[in-house]
Amino acid sequence: MDVEMKDADEVSTEKVMADSGVAATVVVSLHPLVIMNISEHWTRTKAQEGTPKQVYGALIGKQNGRDIEIMNSFELDYSTIDGQVVIDREYYNQKEEQFKQVFSDMDFLGWYSTGDGPTAAEISIHRQITEINESPLFLQLSPGGGNYTELPLYLYESVIDMVEGQARILFVKLPYTLSTEEAERIGLDHVARIVSGNESTSSKTADQLSAQHSAIKMLAGRVKLILEYVKAVEKGELPMNHEVMRQIRALTHRLPVLEPERFQADFFTQSNDVALMTLLGTVMKSANSLNQFVNKFNVVYQRQGLGRRMRGLFF
Repeated sequence: MDVEMKDADEVSTEKVMADSGVAATVVVSLHPLVIMNISEHWTRTKAQEGTPKQVYGALIGKQNGRDIEIMNSFELDYSTIDGQVVIDREYYNQKEEQFKQVFSDMDFLGWYSTGDGPTAAEISIHRQITEINESPLFLQLSPGGGNYTELPLYLYESVIDMVEGQARILFVKLPYTLSTEEAERIGLDHVARIVSGNESTSSKTADQLSAQHSAIKMLAGRVKLILEYVKAVEKGELPMNHEVMRQIRALTHRLPVLEPERFQADFFTQSNDVALMTLLGTVMKSANSLNQFVNKFNVVYQRQGLGRRMRGLFF
């Protein structure tokens, strides 16, 4: 019993990180798509299982010498045998073959997981991954960790070091930079617009109208403040300041659109233009649908007519 407890303590305190003097050997750039994939994988698993659960996946990308670019990822299947996580190689080979058909220029670079820091369990999995890639990278996401200045995302490479006279695999923390492409920026912009909770996503039109509403509200508040100042001067509650009154007069002459007659005319003209453009778009869409229907009808009618003529020749 004492021996078993000692072994457990040794495993829990096993050294997994190399000394701080070990320098990084590669330069890594990370794409946001990978971060989104890992976050979605962990969140989906948590929703399905009901409790947070560690997830595993593969990292793919491009490597040019010491420069590594992690561009995408996919999930890995695994099983737990005697408390040890065993990666399903058959599932990995199938997924790799599918990704190679689409991303032929990308290679397997490493694996990812979730957790608060590398442990002996990650070292065990890393040994399995080295059978696929001799020097894989390890990316770990810490759900709920980090702060406002950095992402809760940590990248490691492995080195062989002597620990107590034995050669062991240890992790070395790597710095990384974020790199994006145009398609990823569009996708991230769309995701950033998602409102938390059950609220619907906001479109660009809604954002623009919201900004205009805020600007008009601020303008109305300042005009109201100016109006109260002028009324107070008329009543003698405040002293007359000719410089301020000249600025107010100049400001009112710069806002002719606020005159009721001109505002109503311009407003209705713009509303009619918008309604006309909407109607034109609807008519064009209906005409396109009708044109497609006519084309399909002609194809079917010609086939039926050809079939009747062929039956007339034979009978």
